[in-house]
Amino acid sequence: MQVIATAGHVDHGKSTLVRALTGMEPDRYAEERRRGMTIDLGYAWTTLPGGATIAFVDVPGHERFVTTMLAGVGPVPAAMFVVAADEGWMPQSAEHLDALTALGVRHGLLVVTRSDLLDPSLALEEARSHLAGTDLAGVPAVAVSAVTGAGMDELRTALADLAASLPTPDPAADVRLWIDRAFTVRGAGTVVTGTLPAGTLRTDDELDLLGPEGARRVTVRGLQALGEPRDTVPGVARVAVNLRGVAREAVGRGDLLLTPGAFLVGDVVDVRLRDPRGAPADLPSEVSLHIGSAAVPVRVRPLGADTARLRLARPLPLRIGDVVVLRDPGRRRIAAGAAVLDVVPPPLRRRGSGARRAAELATMNPTPDAAAELARRRVVRSADLVAMGVPRSEVAALAVPAAAGWLVDPAVVEPVVTGLGAAVDAHDTTDPLDPGLPTEAARRAADLPDARLIDALLRAADAPGLVHRDGRVSRSVAAGLPAAVRDGLDALRADLEVDPFAAPGADRLAELGLGPREIASLVRAGELLRLADGVVLLAGADDRAVDLLTGLGADELTLSEVRQALGTTRRVAVPLMEHLGRTGRTVRTDSGAHRLRR
Repeated sequence: MQVIATAGHVDHGKSTLVRALTGMEPDRYAEERRRGMTIDLGYAWTTLPGGATIAFVDVPGHERFVTTMLAGVGPVPAAMFVVAADEGWMPQSAEHLDALTALGVRHGLLVVTRSDLLDPSLALEEARSHLAGTDLAGVPAVAVSAVTGAGMDELRTALADLAASLPTPDPAADVRLWIDRAFTVRGAGTVVTGTLPAGTLRTDDELDLLGPEGARRVTVRGLQALGEPRDTVPGVARVAVNLRGVAREAVGRGDLLLTPGAFLVGDVVDVRLRDPRGAPADLPSEVSLHIGSAAVPVRVRPLGADTARLRLARPLPLRIGDVVVLRDPGRRRIAAGAAVLDVVPPPLRRRGSGARRAAELATMNPTPDAAAELARRRVVRSADLVAMGVPRSEVAALAVPAAAGWLVDPAVVEPVVTGLGAAVDAHDTTDPLDPGLPTEAARRAADLPDARLIDALLRAADAPGLVHRDGRVSRSVAAGLPAAVRDGLDALRADLEVDPFAAPGADRLAELGLGPREIASLVRAGELLRLADGVVLLAGADDRAVDLLTGLGADELTLSEVRQALGTTRRVAVPLMEHLGRTGRTVRTDSGAHRLRR
């Protein structure tokens, strides 16, 4: 299915055209039919030549209902722009075009209706002149009469071509369904409708229902698309969702259904502005922001020539690259389109911070980029990057220091570790009888959000002389050892980083100049882990073994399974499992197997 919205001046035949195409009545209310004009969103659908199905969102054309029009067009990828042959271009034609331009809608059709009343060529030429220079310049055009049927076959063919040209949405994308209607069905309860742009909805899905009062978890009781019950509905689709246990009064237009935990919900964003008429954006301090079916008051703080900070009256789940419409309700016009650059912008509290932020925004674009976002934020959760709109594949491909779900920009590793070393030295100078900086103090000194990042940074920096153990970051005893011992340790570390559980034999240790006394000094320094006489691994190898064995998901492991999982020999596996038992991380079962403590 593809979804197309109508656009155009009031009483130019949008609803009549949809009715002729589908055989369905898009105007749902008696008041609409009595007045001969659409005042709310209408929906209808049809199957086109070639088998493609198109659903239409029929929007009102009257100036008083522009907010409703934006609610219908917002989530839709294409538009059918309607101009009447006997009236030509009109004021709401211009505002609807401004709205589509602000939204960045590039796919559509120009349809000249009532061609039975007047030669459509004049209206077509006039409309083309207004579309010139916009994203819809050059779209196919068709002249029709819904009364006589002239041009309707050509229109159906053009719609089929348009549907085939639209981008294919990702069925695995996170669900973000903007609700445009909510009503009650006897025996079923509350039903909401909207246009699903991507992702997939399934019965029994758990979703977050986000409204002005916050989010609550809801369950999908049933789904319907094109008037038929469905177990699964992928985007793009017009969909009706029956929600279990939700009162009709608890949901309304502008609310959302979201994949739980997949979005960052905030009330401050930085954007790049685009005036739909091509002039510099002239924004008042307060405008109305439209995205999807939501309309939210916002306060505008200009930053650069074409950038601004928006403070929303209500938090929304926006992502980098989202396009919103800013409407000036006082002058009743589309003020600008805006592309979201940052959904978690830094505070602007100090003198000059606005100018510095404007300079930074000037270098940014609304295409999510994993490396660029990490460089700007220094340290960030990988899940937050995805929630901002960065593709999961890009985040997964980042080769950077990481721990506990956090990612670190490689450019800051050396400066942070250098500063951490200076903080350790300052502490030890002040209190030489209590050497080493406590972990929490070290985290604060390094300005890290999570203490578990300390080990990741020390590994990434290959910081000689700094170790983190026993709750402290301190100068390594190994730093004071003879150069020959340090050289032997470096060579041993290189061996074990390739094969971490291949404990070197006596010959290799001798070759490295690491005899019993040298090994003992390195164990005391916390650099090596001695499992048995002549069996040593790098410090932390036991923790790494536990992580690997836990990942197998088995309740019990035999020694042979341990050996195979770690890629080692019985010489190492036996004392390693005994060490894990002594330190309380495994227990032996009656059958002689090993069970990890969860």
